[in-house]
Order: sequence, then structure tokens, then C-alpha cells
Amino acid sequence: MRIVSLCPSLTELVFDLGRGTELVGVTRWCVHPAAAVGEIEKVGGTKDPDVARIIELAPDLVLLNREENRLEDATALERAAIRCHSSMPRSAGQTAEMVRSIGAALERQAPAAEIASEIERRSARVEQRAEGRRSVSFAYLIWRKPWMVAAGDTLASSLLTQAGGTNVFGERTERYPVIEETELAAATPELVLLGTEPFPFTARHGAELAGLTGLSADRFRVADGEYLSWHGSRTADGIDYAAGLIDAARS
Repeated sequence: MRIVSLCPSLTELVFDLGRGTELVGVTRWCVHPAAAVGEIEKVGGTKDPDVARIIELAPDLVLLNREENRLEDATALERAAIRCHSSMPRSAGQTAEMVRSIGAALERQAPAAEIASEIERRSARVEQRAEGRRSVSFAYLIWRKPWMVAAGDTLASSLLTQAGGTNVFGERTERYPVIEETELAAATPELVLLGTEPFPFTARHGAELAGLTGLSADRFRVADGEYLSWHGSRTADGIDYAAGLIDAARS
């Protein structure tokens, strides 16, 4: 089987399903597993793939994510009679469903079932542990200049919410709305998480925002964006990671 993956987390998943050696094209943002992806042809980025080159590679399947990739690129590939699998999970449960679906498409149902079941097991455990415990209000920032946050209809927000968090921007209609420093200050989240991707936040940005908002510096924490936003192989660990962030804020 010849496979092209246009989403970094799906590239990682292909390897964990035992089909990594059949990848003939990935994006320049596909970085895991590092040693293996370096040897695979790069076919552009997630937003600007080289559709003509992908068609030349004659893949049996192209994996896409509807948030990471553009509809027009998927449409162009389908018009060229290339089979595409597109997904966009917004929760742990939907991620488990996606893993099973991709496993079926790659004829790797057994390892996919193992990954999906582990996601579901950890999700149920974290939800049960959160019952009856104090909720922690949070904001999850993904970008600077302008400041952007994850609203409720996102995987990161869902993982933090099932662990017992309450997203102060969870009701926003845009999935990644732009906010002002004054809005963050007015929302007074107990925990402000600064994701390491897509913008590479560091501790100095927490200090910057503390100064701009007047919120205490101990509310700000850099968070691993791959654990919280990569859907697939690392979602199970992401569930526990999110729970650890919320538990630490409680204590």
C-alpha cells in the first residue's frame, strides 16, 4: 500500500499501526518518529501541499485532517481519483473512532483497536476521577499577535474539560477566537495554559501576559501542545497529561 499523510499526528499514527514503511509522502511538519520521517519525501505543508506531486506518487490512500488541511486540496485529489480519508476529532471518544476508522482503511484493525481501547480506558478513568472534585477554570492559548485561544469545540479543551476543567472561553462560536488581554484579565482563569504549538510559547510569554493582564504569574504554565492537540497515537497520554495539569492547579 502506498500512503501519503498530510497531517503530522496521522503520520505518527501510521507508524504506530505498522504501516510507516509504506508512506511515500508526508508534510514538512511531520516530525515523529524523527528518525523515520526524515527519509520520506516531503510534499509541502499542511496548508500548501504539492497536489500535483502527490498525484504523481499514485498513493492508494491520502490521510487528511479537516482542520489542518484545506478542502480544495482534498477535492483536487478526489477529482484525480485518489482515495482520501479525512477526519477531525474534537474529543477523546471521537479520536478513538478515528483511529479505528484509519485502522480499517490501512487494514490494521488489531493495533488500531488496541490504541482506541486505551484511549477509551484512560478517558473513562479520568472522567471518573474528576467526578465530585472542584472544577478549575482555564484558558488555553495557541497564538500570539494576536492572542488566540481554544474554544470548547476543540480537542485540547475537551481533554482539559473531561479532567475537571472549565474553559472560560468555551462558549465562543469560533473554534480559535482572537482575544484581547483585557478579556483574559476579566475572565480571571485559575489556570492559563500556553501551548507549545502552533505558536512556540515559553515561560517568558507567561511573564509577559501576567504583566499585561495583572493576573498572578503562578497562574501561567507552558503546556505541551502535542499532547493536547495531536489526535491519534499520543491521545491516551494526552488524556493523562491534561488531567495532571488540572490536578496540579487544584493543589
